[in-house]
Amino acid sequence: MAPAGIGDRLEGLHAVAAGVRAGRVTELFVENQVVERNEYRALIDDANRIGAEVRVVADVRSRARSGAPQGVVASARPIAPADLETAIAQTDPPVLLVFDHVEDPRNVGAAARSAVAAGVHAIVVPSRRAAPLGATAFKAAAGALEEVAIVTVSSIPEVLRELRRHDIWIVGLDADATRGLFDLELLAEPVALVIGAEGRGLSRLTRDRVDELVRIPIAPGVESLNASVAASLAVFEVARMRGWVS
Repeated sequence: MAPAGIGDRLEGLHAVAAGVRAGRVTELFVENQVVERNEYRALIDDANRIGAEVRVVADVRSRARSGAPQGVVASARPIAPADLETAIAQTDPPVLLVFDHVEDPRNVGAAARSAVAAGVHAIVVPSRRAAPLGATAFKAAAGALEEVAIVTVSSIPEVLRELRRHDIWIVGLDADATRGLFDLELLAEPVALVIGAEGRGLSRLTRDRVDELVRIPIAPGVESLNASVAASLAVFEVARMRGWVS
């Protein structure tokens, strides 16, 4: 079951505008110093059209949860969680991006943004001991979290077991793997890409459930890639292998 409040607070122009387009925003706070800019004027007009309450205030920072709300904060109806079957059906062949206790919400948001750009529209996140899908994640995603099926689970290893029952290959990213990510034939098949936590990588139980561990080749002397960068490279390699991008 998803934690309550996924996306119920939004900030930053792109995240708020996406929430308005989705019809979720119920209350909009805009700073008076930006209210006459074209993009904010359009945002206010769109918010009025969906019946959101619009308030022009001197400063939104006291209502914000990040340090740079870009002059706009919104309250919104939470996003309903998706079930696994719905997430699997988002693409053909299926591809899901699975976060194994990634802790920085900016990484989750940035990875979701790349996923959508690559044509991947399903993510799986744990409900505990992981980055909250709150205002910071939605701001980093710049609207992309409105466009993905979000599955939240209590156990990543158990959801990997369930994905196998749906004949989906499990590919885990690991800096110490012997096989490389690029040109991996499995990526053209139904697949779940598993991204490990910052620093620790994949958990032991998760590693035990993957079908293939792969690494992203990097130059000597570089320890590892940021989780969102690794996820971005992985989803675009899926897209390339499937001919979704050129």
